[in-house]
Formats: sequence, structure tokens, C-alpha cells
Amino acid sequence: MLQDLGDKLKGSAGSGGKSRWIGYLILGALILVFVAWGPYAAVDLSFAQGDYAAKVGGEKISATEINERWQQRLPQLLQATGGQLSEAQRVQLQDELLDSAVTALAATQHARKLGLRVSDAQVEQSFRETPAFQVDGKFSATAARSMLASSGLSVEAYEADIRNSLLTEQLQATIAATDFLTPGETRRLLALMDEEREVRFALLQPEAFAGNAPVDAAAIEAYYKANAAQFAVPESVKLDYAELSLPDVAANLTVSEAQLRERYEKDKSLYVQAETRRARHILIAVDDTTDDAKAAAQAKDVLARIKSGGDFAALAKEFSKDTASAEQGGDLGWSGRDVYEGVAKEFADRLFAMKEGEVGEPLKTQFGYHVIKLEGIRAGAGRSFDEVRAEIAATLRSELAGQEFTTREDQLQEKLEQGASSLDTLVKEFGLTRGTVDRFERGAGGLPLGSDAELNRLVFSDAALNQRRVAGPVQLGEDRITLVQVVSHTPASTKPLAEVRDSITAAIRRERGAAAAQVAADAAVTKLKAGAKFDAVLAELKVKADPARYVARSAPDLPVQLRDAAFAGLRATADKPHVEAVKVDGGAVALLAVTGSRVQSLTDDPQLQQLRAQRELQRYSVRDLDAYVGDIVSATKVRKNPQAFLQ
Repeated sequence: MLQDLGDKLKGSAGSGGKSRWIGYLILGALILVFVAWGPYAAVDLSFAQGDYAAKVGGEKISATEINERWQQRLPQLLQATGGQLSEAQRVQLQDELLDSAVTALAATQHARKLGLRVSDAQVEQSFRETPAFQVDGKFSATAARSMLASSGLSVEAYEADIRNSLLTEQLQATIAATDFLTPGETRRLLALMDEEREVRFALLQPEAFAGNAPVDAAAIEAYYKANAAQFAVPESVKLDYAELSLPDVAANLTVSEAQLRERYEKDKSLYVQAETRRARHILIAVDDTTDDAKAAAQAKDVLARIKSGGDFAALAKEFSKDTASAEQGGDLGWSGRDVYEGVAKEFADRLFAMKEGEVGEPLKTQFGYHVIKLEGIRAGAGRSFDEVRAEIAATLRSELAGQEFTTREDQLQEKLEQGASSLDTLVKEFGLTRGTVDRFERGAGGLPLGSDAELNRLVFSDAALNQRRVAGPVQLGEDRITLVQVVSHTPASTKPLAEVRDSITAAIRRERGAAAAQVAADAAVTKLKAGAKFDAVLAELKVKADPARYVARSAPDLPVQLRDAAFAGLRATADKPHVEAVKVDGGAVALLAVTGSRVQSLTDDPQLQQLRAQRELQRYSVRDLDAYVGDIVSATKVRKNPQAFLQ
């Protein structure tokens, strides 16, 4: 569940980069976040509330983690819905969120079975290339630690997220590689893409068919009772709030020159860039099919071919069992000793004892026999105080702000426990930011505070609601705490019938009009199929239509329902037209006639044809990826906790 943060930290550069493998390493977790894939093969909801949101193949998805993800998304959802999120919407969105987490874990388990791997070297390179960790175009360990700490994330957790992302790319690339087009398929696909159909349609609007019959009081009353939820007004309050945020605290802090120099001397070793080396290797694995003696002999043979003038990169592609680096001619990229020691210490010892350009004798590790070539050496170098001054200042300011933030939070808590009742007094004493929420609904909350479960509980508690005491502090993020005080309370209610009578009358008339328009359209279709002329039928209906025209599958000026209907059936002609009554958005019914089809001449440039077809093929690759992961989930036993989300 670290994907959102990972995307933010990695920025536009992504997590790619040159692959760097050293053998078969530890499997990582795979996170693929998709929307709901449909029903699972085995979903068991018969258990009491537990400490997890779901079990997937026996592994747990943490209830705490899924609730944190919900709280992260909620402000955006509230903003998109104008601050109003119905119970049905909340349930649906929470279900989708849990489904995506289930999908992610099921895909992770499948990836383990497939043996997908990402090396520590690849993770290290991606980590160092994260844009947020760069200062003046260079990787900064200090900036990395500071950024991750401010986000509440450890280096280990973020590296795990990188591994997940790289594995995701591997799976996507593997599936996408199975999609290809032959020349004949390309021509057929382009013909379908470029097909146009001749259509003519008329819209039968509900208002034109509603008639003048009055809507009686009984019908209005019945509609009002049947749609009571539509007119419900949730319980709400008007809130005053005050917030303490870490950025505000940091903005008011200063760091002295003495503090900066003291930290530099203390952490001086961190600002020394260690020596890095670029290596290539060829791995001759020792496994069930290749014994030790045979592998050693093959490694010596490969070395002899290199010494005789053989191309190292070509031989790596031919013989190396480290598939990821083999594709790059055995290239492992630039790395420090610690990266290699984390995989195989003997490999690191050999590499850092070699001379530039040297090809060493075969070296045995736990993975097999390595033929190593040292391509280059970058000497280590220290960085002066002036070079790292900005980094240290940012780190110190972040640390001091965190300490001050915690201190003020504790002091606020003490004040509230002592019975502080004036929000304005606390604002002045602790330098808080003040605001008002005109409408904060039970359950749905209100912007900009969102709908945090603990905040909802406090706002509608007896102390806050009836005694009007200051409630909190509530943590609404890693760097934000909030105090609230109820100003006024509005109980749950239903809008009175008198207030909504006109809107109900209009809705009933529109329903009647839509039903009458459908009847008229169905009758018109019957006449057209019997041979009646389109214009004659339109005259009877007292509606007009534009002349027939050819439209493409992606015509932007055609209602999507009409576009789908026009291309759903077999190709029609003027002698054998296709006619249909189609419901469109807004309650209208379209009388549609399809009378022809044509295909534009294809370009003679085969490269352009292939390029256009490949663009279309990308859509099929996404579809295949969706179907693939959907099958994985369908075959996985899933047990979902119906009480996974806090109310």
C-alpha cells in the first residue's frame, strides 16, 4: 500500500533504469492496484470483526493499512462530490478499495510462483535515481532520509515499494510481449478502426411526449414516500476548527550556523561518496542440470574465449544464466562495495581487488561460477560543508520542527484534559490556524477536514455536541492535528413535501414523457421495418432529424449509446437498413437508422500501418493484463472482513 507515496517520491523519472542483476536473489512482493475484477472464486464473509481487512490465500491484508488508505483518499472524494458522500457511495468506494488490495496480494502470490525477481542492485540504482533524493543533480543520502522521515516511511519500506514497482513492470512487459499482429491482422484491424457507418437519427425528448395531463396529489405523495432517501437531510453541525501543521511549525524555525557546522562534523562520514565500480559478469549456474565440475569447466572455456579475443558482451548474452544482466551484455552498472557485499561478499572482494579492464579467473559463489570484467572505477570523494549546507539545514529544520510539533501536541492534550473550553484562547497560545466548516455531516464529514472516523466520533459525542467543549486533538495526517468546537447542530430530517413538490411534479412528468417517447419510438421502428419512409415517420411524430451522414467509431458529436448501437450489428445498406429505438442520457429515446458503411483506403506505407495498429494493440495489451490478473484473483481463496472499515 505504498504505491501512492512511491509514485510521488519517484516523480516523472519512474523506477526504471538499467537492469542490474547478480544471480537469483530474494523474491520481492508485487503490488498491482486495479479496480474491482468481479466476483472472487471463494469469498467467505462469515466471521466476526478481526485485525485484518481480508485474507488472500492465507495471507492477511491489515485493517489498519486499508483504513489509512481510505483516509488518504477521502478528501479527494469529498472534493469531487462537493463535500457530500452518500452511504451507498461510501460503501461502493470502500469495496473497490478493498478489492484492489485483494487483487494486489493475489498477484504478489502469483508472482512468487512464477519466480519473478528483482535484484538488490536494481533496487539500489532506482533508489539513488529517485528525483526527490537529488540535490544539484546528485543523489543525497541526507535528502533521502529527510524526505522519507517526513512521510513516515522507512528506507526499508520504500525499497520494498521500489522492488514491487520493478516487479510490476516485469509482469506487464511479459504479458504485453505476447500480443503481436501479423500483416494480415494489421490490415483487418485497420479496416475495422477506419470503418464508418451512415446513420440518421431523431431524438424523442420526454418533454414533447409528456402531455398536459395534471399530476394529482396522490401521485406526488406516492413518489415522495417511495423516494424518501432522495429528500433526506443528514444530521450535521457547524464547526469551528483550529489546526497545527508541521509545515507551519517548520516555517517559523531558524537553524543557526553553529548548529549546521556541529551536524556536519557529527555526520561527516555520510558526506563521503564511496568508490563505485562498473562491472560485467557471465554467470555459469550450478543447479540440478549442471553439476559443479561441468560449470567450472564451462566458465574456464568462456574465459579462454575472451582471452582469445571473444566479445565479452556477446558471450554474456549467449552463456550467462543471469538473464537480466545477460540481456545487457552482462552489464551490472555502477555500484559501491556495499551493494555487492549484500549479495555475495566474495564477489565484492574480487571486484574491488581488480584493475580497470581486467578479466578475472572464474569465481565461485552461492549462485555458480562468475567470469568478471571490471569496466571502470569512480574514486570516492568527500563533499565540503558548503556543498552540503542546504541539505543539513533542511534535515535539521525537519528534525527540530518534528520535536516542536510533538511538544505542542502534548501541551494541547494537557490543556484539553484540564478543561480548556475556548478555541480562540488555544489558537493564540499555540499559534494554530483557524477555520470554519459550515456543514459537517455525520459519517460523510465535510471539507476541508474530511471524514476521519475518530473525528466523526468526537464531533458527535455528548461532550462536543451537547456541552460544546473543544474536542481533539485529532491527527488527520502525518503532519496535521486538529481541534474542533461545535457552533450549531442540525438534527437529521426529511425535506418537507411542500419544499420538493415542484421538483417531484417535474420528475413524474418527465418519467411519463420518457415512457410515452419509448412507446412512440417502438411503434416507429415497427413502421420502418414494414417499409415506411424515415421522413414520413418523423412527420407523424412531429420531430426533425439532420440528413444521414457517415460517422466513425470514435465520433465525438454522437451520443455514446447511438455510436455503440450503430456499430453493434452487421453492416447495413440502403436496401436493408438497420433501425432501432435507443435510450440515451437524459431520458430521451433516439430513433436510429443505419443505412450504409464504408472504409477509407489504407495507406500504402506498411510502417505507418504497423504503427497505427500497434497503438490500437496497446489497448488489447491492457485488456489482456486485466484478464490475466482477473483469472489469478478468481483462482484465489479470498476471505473479506465485512467490518474492515471503521464507521
